[in-house]
Amino acid sequence: MFGIVRPCSHRLGEGLKTQWMAHLCGLCLALRGDHGQFARVVTNYDGLLISVLTEAQAERTTGWRRTAGPCPLRGMRTASVAQGEGARLAAAVSLVLASAKVRDHVADKDGLLARRPVALAARRVAASWGRAGARTGSDVGFDTAVLVDAVDRQVGIEALAGPGTPLLTVTEPTETATAAAFAHTAVLAGRPGNAEPLAEAGRLFGRLAHLLDAVEDQETDAASGAWNPLTATGTPLVEARRLADDALRGIRLALREVAWGSGVAPEKHSTDGKLAHLLLAHELGRSVDRAFGTSGCGHEAHADGARGAFGPPQHGGPYSPQSPYDGQNPYGGGGNPFGGAPSFPPPGPGRRGFWAGCAAAIGVCCTCKVCCADEFEGPWSRKRREGCLGNCDCNCCEACEICECCECCSCCDCGL
Repeated sequence: MFGIVRPCSHRLGEGLKTQWMAHLCGLCLALRGDHGQFARVVTNYDGLLISVLTEAQAERTTGWRRTAGPCPLRGMRTASVAQGEGARLAAAVSLVLASAKVRDHVADKDGLLARRPVALAARRVAASWGRAGARTGSDVGFDTAVLVDAVDRQVGIEALAGPGTPLLTVTEPTETATAAAFAHTAVLAGRPGNAEPLAEAGRLFGRLAHLLDAVEDQETDAASGAWNPLTATGTPLVEARRLADDALRGIRLALREVAWGSGVAPEKHSTDGKLAHLLLAHELGRSVDRAFGTSGCGHEAHADGARGAFGPPQHGGPYSPQSPYDGQNPYGGGGNPFGGAPSFPPPGPGRRGFWAGCAAAIGVCCTCKVCCADEFEGPWSRKRREGCLGNCDCNCCEACEICECCECCSCCDCGL
């Protein structure tokens, strides 16, 4: 499960959380239904936005939901899931972009892909996903060639980019691809008038996705010697943040021009477009804050543990100088909690040992319980943990339920 829009259940509320999960499961099942079980690994949080936008624009009719059978990822519960052309378009886009991502990793010889047998298998998988995405895209009237062309142009642009190259030159292919996908949701929903504002929202969403990925990976890329657009073009983080904020404002303005299923704009409290508006106008802003380590939340006093490009936290975690451990690893190994000789805490009552915990962690991750389950058992502690939808990233859950962290009131009068 990857993507930049990762909402917190405390902000979604039960109704919108159910809708969000319906689209996530719908994308996963659309991938399985058209392309087999293995294709489900490309399920991602951003891809489901296509399904959300399609349904939000369509007139309210039956047939947008179906009851899916028990699934291990839902604790063997049935669920109402999204279906139809929106879910299939989301599946097509996810497959084509995942195919391009795999080819990119193969070309860079990342990790195991540096080995010829693994690289050969990965190329075959990528080619299969590309063909499958093209077929599904054709079935719903979407030409995935625009996505493939954007990926191909991206490679050439990155090869020529250097200090002084405008950062928006590097993000342009991603912007073009996401603009086409967003605009086609208007076609599927029978709202051709929405195509232009949604293309603009999609273009800016693609810019944000590229920028935030670059910001989050900059340190890792520098350590591994991988190409990063910010480093390659010499763009400072302050400028990247300015571009991200401008893109976010542009998305909010574009959404004002969209007519949802009931024919009203989101600021008029349209129930049809509420989830789409919340994800793109509200949660996307939190994604920007998360990537840059800042907070746009009105409860900044509760969130000063965030660390990022714009300064250290006011007080740190258990390894900060103010902590009772005085900067030392309580389990040994020197001042760096991850440095020195490995030293693992002995398992306490009910706990798993280190290696048994590793095996349990693999099982939890491979079954996606961390992402999809309401609760799961901690691999080492065996304590009950909340899934991603239960992990509030604003550090002020009780306050969120009262005022919904409403820094976004400035973008509209939606009351979210």
